[in-house]
Amino acid sequence: MIDTNNFYKENVALYKAKAKASHKKMISLSLVRLIVFVLTGLGVYFTFNTWQVAVLIALAGVVIFVKLLSKYTDVKNDKAFFEALVTINDDEIAIASGKFHDRDSGSQYQDPSHFYSLDIDLFGRGSFFQFINRTTINEGGETLSNLLKANNINNIPVRQTAIKALSNMPKWRQHYLAASSLVTIETPAKTIISWLKNYTLFLPNTMRWLPLVFSIITGVLLLATLGSFIAPSIIGYWLFVGLGVTGVYVKKINELSFKTDKLKYTFRQYSVLLKHIEEAEFNSELLNEKQALITSEHKKASVIFKELSKALDALDNRNNIIGAIFGNGYFLNDLKNSYKIEQWIKNYGHKVNDWFEVVSFFDAYISLGNYAFNHQQFVFPKITNVPQVIEAEKLGHPLLNASKRIDSNLQINNEEFFIVTGANMAGKSTFLRTVSLHIVMANVGLPVCAKSSNYNPVKLITSMRTTDSLTDDSSYFFSELTRLKFIVDTIKNEPYFIILDEILKGTNSTDKAIGSKKFVEKLVASNATGIIATHDLSLCAIENELKNVKNYYFDAEIINDELYFDYKLKQGVCQNMNASFLLKKMDIV
Repeated sequence: MIDTNNFYKENVALYKAKAKASHKKMISLSLVRLIVFVLTGLGVYFTFNTWQVAVLIALAGVVIFVKLLSKYTDVKNDKAFFEALVTINDDEIAIASGKFHDRDSGSQYQDPSHFYSLDIDLFGRGSFFQFINRTTINEGGETLSNLLKANNINNIPVRQTAIKALSNMPKWRQHYLAASSLVTIETPAKTIISWLKNYTLFLPNTMRWLPLVFSIITGVLLLATLGSFIAPSIIGYWLFVGLGVTGVYVKKINELSFKTDKLKYTFRQYSVLLKHIEEAEFNSELLNEKQALITSEHKKASVIFKELSKALDALDNRNNIIGAIFGNGYFLNDLKNSYKIEQWIKNYGHKVNDWFEVVSFFDAYISLGNYAFNHQQFVFPKITNVPQVIEAEKLGHPLLNASKRIDSNLQINNEEFFIVTGANMAGKSTFLRTVSLHIVMANVGLPVCAKSSNYNPVKLITSMRTTDSLTDDSSYFFSELTRLKFIVDTIKNEPYFIILDEILKGTNSTDKAIGSKKFVEKLVASNATGIIATHDLSLCAIENELKNVKNYYFDAEIINDELYFDYKLKQGVCQNMNASFLLKKMDIV
């Protein structure tokens, strides 16, 4: 087992040193460039009267200067890459210490009508999503949220293997994240896919060869002009011919240039990410299957994306006035580059959606693999088909501090229903969210916060946080009834694990007791499995009437005039309540 805290600290030190070394190298290269520039200038100055030598010195100086500039750019990119890795490892150290509430909360993915996401702090500030999310693109974040909300109980071992494989690739994961963080995406993938799908080609197939033929003629005319075989004015007239040919399509080219100018950075980033995925070796059927989707063409997807990126950059050069006039007048550059882009769209536009989905998939799964790596003390549930739905030893909430967390053992069989009572603040709601997260995490394929876990996969549905709505003119009680009706209708179609917290709060105590009892009886009669937490001790009497109902509780004790909780799940009915004690203790009554 790797000590992750030391792992991240060592990485911070390593990459800081590499970034510092790159910075020193940049300074050295800048100094050498300056020396080359000065020496070239002096060489040209002192050999000016021998122009052949001066030209050779100038050319040599330019070539060396350009190579040094290219090397400087590479080292600068390395420095940025190492600095990104420093940030990634610093973030992991901060998150492990509980400092993660400034990260993306995922509140945009919250869905009040979902089976469970609103009730179990899946999204929002301090949520499970905020804690595990390491995605670098919006589509990756959306994919991660969909995985958490999927309620998918099929092929769990396949997902577990994929997550285990990625958890064992910390260097690859971090390099992927660092590379991705260095490019800013301006246009969402969905917008690009929609544009590609609806794009209409405007250039004829003659543009496959016309720019090349036109460029050859330009070259011949230039040689003829230099050899005094034709008048210089002819090459000038030829410029206007080229501008005239380009002008026929200039409006469409402008539209294409305007649109692609916003897309090029997205394609550039996806090219980098696809390359990282292509070059990796995965020990997972699922990951290899996804990888195959971007390597099945005659060219790798990253190469295909890079070709488009180059064509987009070339078209962007039309913004240079000199390049626009002479490049189009003599070589039809806009037509050549636009044709390349259109042919790319024609040949590969239908594949882009698949490639984007692969990147989004890996972006999301890297977060899952990172979580498994950070929590090596957690266990991957053993998937079973025995009567026990959950049989977990020392089950705890994954977001609670391990030094303070109190774990409980849990065994609940199929078609059993637990009634959990307990004093205020004794741990009932935390327990419900702990069980809920166990189910969600297990279904995703993640390790769970437990010493051991045997799990017979089941879908989850909850009712814990019903709210009223002034906009919809619905009362709290009506909203709660609507939610309960949703649960009853849903479990008719397939089995669910039901978790309820203090239902029917919007009515009087007598009505609540009667209604709660009838609702639990209906669920048990439907062979439902689940847990309900309540303060209503009268509900516990159902255990004597229905064999599938069992009572559990969380206790509270008053010791030396202080309230004490042990947060341990125990079998039976709670006898100690604390509302009156707390009112008196806080001088409220």
